[in-house]
Formats: sequence, structure tokens, C-alpha cells
Amino acid sequence: MHANGSIAIIPARFNSTRLPGKPLKEIHGLTLIEHVYRRVERARGIDRILVATDDERILQAVERFGGDAVLTRTDHLSGTDRLSEAAAGLPDDMIVVNIQGDEPLIEPEVIDQALDAARMRDADVVTLMTSMTDLEAIRDPNRVKVVVDRNGFALYFSRSPVPSSGKCFLHLGLYAYRVGFIKVFAALEPARLERDERLEQLRILEHGFKIRVVEVESESRSIDTPADLEEFERLLGKQNNG
Repeated sequence: MHANGSIAIIPARFNSTRLPGKPLKEIHGLTLIEHVYRRVERARGIDRILVATDDERILQAVERFGGDAVLTRTDHLSGTDRLSEAAAGLPDDMIVVNIQGDEPLIEPEVIDQALDAARMRDADVVTLMTSMTDLEAIRDPNRVKVVVDRNGFALYFSRSPVPSSGKCFLHLGLYAYRVGFIKVFAALEPARLERDERLEQLRILEHGFKIRVVEVESESRSIDTPADLEEFERLLGKQNNG
């Protein structure tokens, strides 16, 4: 166990507009949620992993493969709200890493990089970015971009292409923060920019809190559509055969 303890919480809901039942989709013998769980297990800095779900089927699937899960309310508007309920009984100083339940390619190393930055205590939240050069991806509103200041703190997140010293950076949807901040965040009023962009991390910035953004090398991306699922299946097949 690390000094103040750390837990990875993976919000996973059953209903998805573009891919219903996404966490239970099976790829090469494992459900999507198990693929994510197994990747997180390989991070050296994580003391415990918990799946926070609104669906009994997902809870049972996690328990079948030996994972830890908790059932949360079904009316949460965001993954952060679900995570807040799951973290309610944890010590305020514990570090929580919020890992998306649809990112089966998340690298254990970048989880550890986020944890290391969170232990420095120079920001309220830590998240990640990686450089992107593909013009189609830069224009894709599903790929969120981030701009940082000279000290590595977030200035803005957007679904639109944004300049950043001649480079464009993709925001990776992983967050590290302490339980005490999650309680503060959950009580904040949604802000104008958050509503405009449909990005809840903008609520943090609009209310004056600091987000440290760590640059990493990463190929991770979320599974949002049937095409994404097929691409992940192909990639996994190549890895298994390689």
C-alpha cells in the first residue's frame, strides 16, 4: 500500500447511445470491461481497482472474473457523478484515478505517470495529453483537444481544433485527484463553457481550480462505435499472433 493509498475507479454504464451494452461486448474471450480491468492491474501504483456501474449485469460480469465492483444509482448524468458516489466512503486524502471503462488500450505506464504527478500536490486534478498529427483526428469532435500554459497547466479543452505552439494535443480521459476534491467538484454548478462544449472538465477551470496536464506517449483511444470495436478486435488479434 502506498503512503496515502490509491484506488482506480472505472465508471461503466450499460446504456450507450452508439454502442448499447458496451462494457459486456466480448473481444477474444474477454468482455470489454475485463480488458480495461486487466490493463489497470498492471499499473504499479494502484492499490485497489473498483468498477462503479449502474447495471447488475456488469456487476455480475466483473465479479465472475474476480474483480471488485459496486452498484451505483441509475440517474447519474456523468461518469464523475457515478465515481463520486463510489468514492463517498473513502478517506479524503486518498488518490483516485478515474479510468474510462471503454479504453482497453490504456497503458499501465501512463496511469503511473498520472499518479506520480498527483502526489506532487501542485494541482487539484491531473490528466494526460499526447501529441496528434492526423488531420482527420484533429477535426474529429469526438477527439478532445487541450491547450496548456508554459508550466503545464490546462488553459482550455475543446472538441474543435485548437492551436498549441504549432502542435495539437489530444486529451486522454484519465483523471487523478483526491477524494476530498471529488466532493468539492460534485457540488459545483455546471458552467457555461462546459455546456457549450459538453466537457465537464471545463467546470473545474471555470471555477478557478488547476488541472496539471502530463504529456505522455500513448495510443489509447475510447471504444465509441461498432467500428472502434472491430478495430480493437483486429489490433488484439495482431498482438496475440505477434
